[in-house]
Amino acid sequence: MSHFIEISTNELQKRNAQGAKIIDVRAVDAYNGWKLQNEARGGHIKGAKSLPVKWIKYMDWIESVKHKNIQEEDDIILYGYNSEESEKVAEQFKKAGYSKITVYNAFLEEWVKDDSYPMEKLANYKHLVSAEWLQKLISGEDPMEYNNNKYVVVHAHYRNRDAYLSGHIPGAIDMDTNALESTETWNRRSPEELKEALEQHGITADTTVILYGKFMFPDNDDEFPGSAAGDIGAIRNAFIMMYAGVKDVRILNGGFQSWQDAGFEVSTEDVPKKPVSDFGVKIPSRPELAVDVPEAKEMLAVQDAELVCVRSYPEYIGEVSGYNYIEAKGRIPGAVFADCGSDAYHMENYRNVDHTTREFHETADIWHNNGITPEKHLAFYCGTGWRGSEAWFNAWLMGWPKVSVYDGGWFEWSNDPTNPYETGVPEEVSREA
Repeated sequence: MSHFIEISTNELQKRNAQGAKIIDVRAVDAYNGWKLQNEARGGHIKGAKSLPVKWIKYMDWIESVKHKNIQEEDDIILYGYNSEESEKVAEQFKKAGYSKITVYNAFLEEWVKDDSYPMEKLANYKHLVSAEWLQKLISGEDPMEYNNNKYVVVHAHYRNRDAYLSGHIPGAIDMDTNALESTETWNRRSPEELKEALEQHGITADTTVILYGKFMFPDNDDEFPGSAAGDIGAIRNAFIMMYAGVKDVRILNGGFQSWQDAGFEVSTEDVPKKPVSDFGVKIPSRPELAVDVPEAKEMLAVQDAELVCVRSYPEYIGEVSGYNYIEAKGRIPGAVFADCGSDAYHMENYRNVDHTTREFHETADIWHNNGITPEKHLAFYCGTGWRGSEAWFNAWLMGWPKVSVYDGGWFEWSNDPTNPYETGVPEEVSREA
């Protein structure tokens, strides 16, 4: 028997209008749009926050709650696929001192089935897949929303095949980020080099590519900790593949951690790559996804475009360069700040506690507060392109129409002494995260 009051659909609507906090306790993938129970409509109740039942096992669960601005005095309504999910999270709230807690158990039976009840979803959610979806694909089932093209699963890493060989998703090949980006400039490689690299990895423009990363920490701090960055490297490769012309690129939400959390089999086989003879389209097929220095300068001079700085605050104000191979410290004048997190190798302001992508409403709200809005042409950048690529992917997933990566970033900008730069705390900068 439930220890918490169960409310009706009408009561939920009434209290929602009065400012109640509606919380979706299902997996983040269901929240984003995947129909994990074959429901009539995918997505979540409009205005709901995402707080998956999975997170209650984490010691810093209450920090996730506070991070979402859910306060003890709030009127809280929890819903999921079933009452058991909601009750577990409700108990956790109760233990934390929250008292105004009710549950809504008619989500599947009433809300989803009635088109008059508003729902929302991530525009391009199909490109952010779950471990369960990928397991079905690998096991030979035909998972919902798959287009039946040839597929390749890619374990992305930076100079760390040991991370791959020590355990990876069965059937996945490995790809060093250096295959697609230059070690001299850290920009995407030339069209000819990209064509050769993609073909050697068995990827054509019509291949469905599912990428993921794995968190492995380097033994020495002087080593570029790209392998510690997990999915940042995978998303960096995804950006370059999409720029080249791969039509269907997907990211495993939460990376290898999600695969392990789901309890799926891990392989140590060194899977051979199966080269193809021709990529199939001229590279780049989508040149608009990348911005270089001349266009970046043009964007700084107009009102309907923004360079978006996805660096840490110490980098932004010029306290540190962020990298042991970049001497110059500072920022590009006129760029808008979109705080990545603690340092040059982490994206915690864009991630949940389980490494899945942060709730897209929260990211959009923070960006709007900083003047980062979908009607503008936005070019995201960081030091060398990785963090900028992840922020760009967030915007692309949300369906924002004019988003790019300024590929050169601070590294390229600061290498030219004629380019202006700033240091110190600007007069106005929002650091909400």
